[in-house]
Amino acid sequence: MSNVLRLAIVDPNDQSREGLKSMLLGMDVVWLDAECSRYEFFSDVVEQSKPDAAIISMDGGVDRALVLMEKLRHQSPECSILALSKSTEGQLILKTIRAGAKEFLPMPVEVEELHGALERTLQAKFGGSDGKTRGCKMIAIAGATGGVGCTSVAVNIGCNLASNAENSVALVDLDLALGDADVFLDSIPDYSLVDVTENVSRLDFHLLRKSLTKHSSGLYLLPRPVQLQDLDLITPDSLRKVIGLLRASFSHVVIDLSKSFSQVDLTALELSNEIVLIVQLDLPCLRNMVRLLMSLQQMESIREKVKVVVNRVGLESGQISLKKAKETIGREVFFQIPNDYRTMVEMRNNGQPLIEQAPKAAITLAVQQLTDLLNGAEIVQSESGEKTAVDKGIANNWLNFWPGKAGAKVKTK
Repeated sequence: MSNVLRLAIVDPNDQSREGLKSMLLGMDVVWLDAECSRYEFFSDVVEQSKPDAAIISMDGGVDRALVLMEKLRHQSPECSILALSKSTEGQLILKTIRAGAKEFLPMPVEVEELHGALERTLQAKFGGSDGKTRGCKMIAIAGATGGVGCTSVAVNIGCNLASNAENSVALVDLDLALGDADVFLDSIPDYSLVDVTENVSRLDFHLLRKSLTKHSSGLYLLPRPVQLQDLDLITPDSLRKVIGLLRASFSHVVIDLSKSFSQVDLTALELSNEIVLIVQLDLPCLRNMVRLLMSLQQMESIREKVKVVVNRVGLESGQISLKKAKETIGREVFFQIPNDYRTMVEMRNNGQPLIEQAPKAAITLAVQQLTDLLNGAEIVQSESGEKTAVDKGIANNWLNFWPGKAGAKVKTK
């Protein structure tokens, strides 16, 4: 699988091994298959797990580490070796390279250096038509209050992404108590988030997909727990492990958050590449949005990823103007989704996404546009001002709902 690099690590030092594991857990280009604390057992671990690469810390015994590298080079030539050591002596580096290591990194290793080495290893093993490896993009959907349409947006973004055969997409329902993404997809899941959490250390890519519910669009669903008594089993640490496996297995992960903004939700926000905050143009919702933005702005790992999306634009009853809303929240609106109550109710009641229920409806085209933008499309200004679209699946009238300049077009990078 070319999305990720499957790793095995060996380090006799428990403290440095745990630090390395924590560092790897935050990288979407790798999946940690196995770990070991003894050099003499590691070749068997590699033979059984067959990872793409092995990280060997040499400070538990340089001579034994070198012997291990020589053994792996002959026993498992398809496994790339990365060496770590506190010593940067030239003779040691030379011996390490001769023993079969592809990379040598000084300890304590910097995140950027380790990530770069892993990217180079991934590129060398799998390559890519554009010269770049493809990681997983994670999109979190949250709301300023309940009932603003987070699940509708999350489900439809997931189905839109999954409709592209080049993508593999998972939707995680993180509204642990009252989530209903399975209802929107007319699905009766066999397994839930709790089942995957309890068995994450025993799952591989194949078993993971068997544990998820696949929709006709190609979207895989991981639903919320069935029993309320199981909610405490989902912790920030367990969620990190589940997301790590999902990111290693899918090109896109969409997270439908709860409204509690618990530590579990904040962990998902921290791990996400894009954060969509859904708001409606009414006073209670905008007031909550101001509070949320003030809090999220203080979190360095989150604040730069937040995008404000206004839902149900055009709902006349009690709505505040967009201009006043922007003044209230103190930032620009990333996107607007038009109001279409009838279509959305039919979609939910029929258990079908918008691309199946109403493929030509304005709201369907708008959500498709939002999906494209979150997936890396960019806004450019057309020279003629003509309202046309250049990206696949985008309709000409999407600009009716876009808060930018007339004549803008969308294209993929």
